[in-house]
Amino acid sequence: MEKTSDSTYKLLVLCPHGFSPSQVSVALDKSYDRIPHPDIYLENSISEIWDSRVQKNTSLFNGQKFRFGGYTMHGEGGSNLESHVCLHLGLTDYRTFIGTNLNPLWEKFLISSEDHSIQCQHTASPLGNGAVVETSDKKLLVLRRSNNVGEFPGYFVFPGGHPEPQEVGIASHQCGKDMTDSDLTNKKVSQEMFDSIIREVVEEIGVPAASLYNPLFIGVSCRQLNVRPAAFFFIKCNLQSEEIQKLYSSAQDGFESTQLYTVSMIDLENMASKMPGCHQGGFALYKLMVEDLKNI
Repeated sequence: MEKTSDSTYKLLVLCPHGFSPSQVSVALDKSYDRIPHPDIYLENSISEIWDSRVQKNTSLFNGQKFRFGGYTMHGEGGSNLESHVCLHLGLTDYRTFIGTNLNPLWEKFLISSEDHSIQCQHTASPLGNGAVVETSDKKLLVLRRSNNVGEFPGYFVFPGGHPEPQEVGIASHQCGKDMTDSDLTNKKVSQEMFDSIIREVVEEIGVPAASLYNPLFIGVSCRQLNVRPAAFFFIKCNLQSEEIQKLYSSAQDGFESTQLYTVSMIDLENMASKMPGCHQGGFALYKLMVEDLKNI
């Protein structure tokens, strides 16, 4: 299922037909948490880097994140309604992400393996998300990141962020809980995958949630630089580009970006090289979906 492009991204999960919430489940388990690296020097560098960052920026917050630990696909990810993907998630936090994936020595945390979950077993690898949003006049929404964000300032990105454990009341793994509780937690986390991407689009673009159709999960891409994974979704919006531009000026999280672009697929092809690798991968997942629809 993994598909490698050039050196900027790898496609870890492909669902070109687009999966609805009933076709996506989650297995949240401690076995998918990060494994500490045996090199004590590397492990100690995590807290050293975090402490240094906090001294420079006292507003940094060490929030919980879901960790991507692999997946299981039933069916081929195509148009068969019985196709289903189960995402394997653990828990991690922003501190460990800064100290592993964004560590200057990040490559030393990696294991030599073709299997992504083995290769990245010592990194935090929090699962981000992104949305390819299509307007009613068939344009795609792209943001230019502001110059004071932590990663890739000034780059083009799709709206997105992270699904949040705190949104579903998860602070840690609940040891000894029964199967019923575990199933309920997994269902909540699975729903958060879809709820969170709507939330991110509303907050970053400024459109009302009622203008967005139900998201379709199209896969997971990974930026080769810092091995950064992100789940991508396709969402239709019933508003036209011009209306959306007006709403963007009062977006809640508008400070994270400096400009909203409403572009054609051809325009986006020309902008893609100025996107972080995981977002280039998101665009590749969208193009696979478009090709799949042509073949129906």
